[in-house]
Amino acid sequence: MNDKHRQLAAILVSLEQQMRDMMLWSETMPSIAALSSREPFAIDTLSFEQWLQFIFLPRLQHLVENKAKLPENCAVSPMAEEYFRERGENSRELIEMLVAIDRLLTTNI
Repeated sequence: MNDKHRQLAAILVSLEQQMRDMMLWSETMPSIAALSSREPFAIDTLSFEQWLQFIFLPRLQHLVENKAKLPENCAVSPMAEEYFRERGENSRELIEMLVAIDRLLTTNI
């Protein structure tokens, strides 16, 4: 596992814990149909936190665990900023973790 994989693994663990602390973690998995959305962030079938938990985190965890090639571009934090601004939740730490993922995975930042 290279340094980038290790850094990403640590951020993912922190992100999951932050979501749990904010009560954004669900014990109920969405339907297969909801998870099969073709829309960005599955906006038509999932809430943003569901997308993070059931699509984004598992995909990145899979890449880390398998030491696979990581994406060369990531821009999740702008969506998080927009989503949580409207909800009015104290989400600065969660957004900062997503900014860290974006920076780590985007080669031209």
